[in-house]
Amino acid sequence: MAAQDAYEQYKLDRLIFVPAAQAPLKPNDVQSSPEDRMAMLSAAIEWDRRFEVSDYELRRGGVSYTIDSARHFRALYPQDDLYWIIGGDQLPKLHLWKDIGELSSLVEFIFLERPGYPVKASPMSPGLRLHRCDGHLLAISSTELRDRVKRDLALDYFVPHKSIVYIKQKQLYR
Repeated sequence: MAAQDAYEQYKLDRLIFVPAAQAPLKPNDVQSSPEDRMAMLSAAIEWDRRFEVSDYELRRGGVSYTIDSARHFRALYPQDDLYWIIGGDQLPKLHLWKDIGELSSLVEFIFLERPGYPVKASPMSPGLRLHRCDGHLLAISSTELRDRVKRDLALDYFVPHKSIVYIKQKQLYR
């Protein structure tokens, strides 16, 4: 839903999901294999031509730095305006991102508020271009969803159906 909100509000030509191999600021957050995460994401959006999935960070492996992916997509799409969509909870941490100065010259950021994480002023990096997306505020976290699976609670209405089927078939997050 957040992707759709950003896509519509900013009239994007395409939206590419990029699952991280390992987020640098969340060293213990990987809960499933790269193949499983890629398959779940692909299943979730396969019917929607507005969205694509890139396995760039998963193929690279190791810690996934946004700057590396931004360089990759800038090389693929040299004439396009590039946006990186983040949760508003990341704004106070942006100054910690690797090579944020260069990153700011490669992409503009679209941020979405998350319930429980009011957007706060953050240390600004020179050239940082921020755009707020007024979308639907959803209080759903990946941690909560994994916990629902462990407790054998339904994921219906939280996760696309085909991803739920995949999670059940592979018995993920148990």
